[in-house]
Amino acid sequence: MTAVLAGLLAGCAAPAPVSPVSPSSRTSPSPTPPEALCTRLVVHWAREVLGSGTYGDYQSMGLSNGQYEILRSVVDEARVEHKRRGADAADELIRREARTGCAAWYRSGGPGAGAWR
Repeated sequence: MTAVLAGLLAGCAAPAPVSPVSPSSRTSPSPTPPEALCTRLVVHWAREVLGSGTYGDYQSMGLSNGQYEILRSVVDEARVEHKRRGADAADELIRREARTGCAAWYRSGGPGAGAWR
């Protein structure tokens, strides 16, 4: 009985002090820069299109019109590269050209240039 009473009393003890967490000590992920997100999207869809040979509607792909234009250019170049040097070379070209195209597009204003861009 004494052990039970001691256990109950131990549960009523004051909680251990907790140090406050300041907003600056919290870590949150950094937002993905728009050109990096654009690159990921274009690379993904370029690989899909190159493998299937067909395009979807840019909106169903989650792309803006400007990103879709980059995609079409990248796929056209990747098709040529695939025939000349193979799949690995085409994939390398996709990554490089998507990154270059998206960086240039966002440097010149990105989707803010029009309602559907």
